Amino acid sequence: MTSLTRRRDRDRRDDHWQVFYGDVQVGRIGKRAGVPGTVDQWGWYCGFHPASQRGLADAGTAVDFEHARLAFDRAWQTIQPRCTEEDFASYRQQRAWNRWKQKMWETGFKLPTQSTDGRSTCYCGATIDISTMDRHIYAAHLAEEEQASP
Repeated sequence: MTSLTRRRDRDRRDDHWQVFYGDVQVGRIGKRAGVPGTVDQWGWYCGFHPASQRGLADAGTAVDFEHARLAFDRAWQTIQPRCTEEDFASYRQQRAWNRWKQKMWETGFKLPTQSTDGRSTCYCGATIDISTMDRHIYAAHLAEEEQASP
């Protein structure tokens, strides 16, 4: 059975964690910013898209990291059994699409949606158009994306 793992959020301070279930980020735990010292200092969010669109998400606050982690774990025990393999696959496809789009921009290629004729060349050399773009990404780049995932 896959267990939850935490990784420091590289884009935030040391007191922020991303929570993963395998290769899927299912939430976060972090110190809250800008709140009075008299309220809970830690916050957590448990959920991921697309499952969160069906209400499979929860969030809360806690006095410290350990209490936030325990609350997160309890929420995940309720949410995870209701998530489908399709939820996880959809998350991976969206992540692959986002990474592909970023790599296209970083390498100076335009997306088909950015050209007047709806056609472009992928950074891998394939000719794509608006109607074949998604199919190309999932067929040619999903496996490469999964190797690059955290």
